[in-house]
Amino acid sequence: MSEKTTLQASDLDDLDEAPVWTAEDFANAVHRVGLKPVGKKLKINITLDPDVVAWYKAKAGGRGYQTLMNATLREAMRGFDIAETLRKVIREERHSA
Repeated sequence: MSEKTTLQASDLDDLDEAPVWTAEDFANAVHRVGLKPVGKKLKINITLDPDVVAWYKAKAGGRGYQTLMNATLREAMRGFDIAETLRKVIREERHSA
């Protein structure tokens, strides 16, 4: 004996307690992953060899290849930092010996 209740659009508006977001609210919003704020990405133009782009597109399945490129560049940055740190430590060790 359940009776279906139908709400009119005007009834739904009365139930909505969420504030209306303004353009200023969106401009001040901070994108977060977990609790850490994530900076906005920088849009650039870059010229790459067609085979490089094709390889990344194939690896990413067509979508998200730019994200894959970004991750590769980030890993290269981390590797460079580690390599530079190792070189510095080895130089200091050789100099002190």
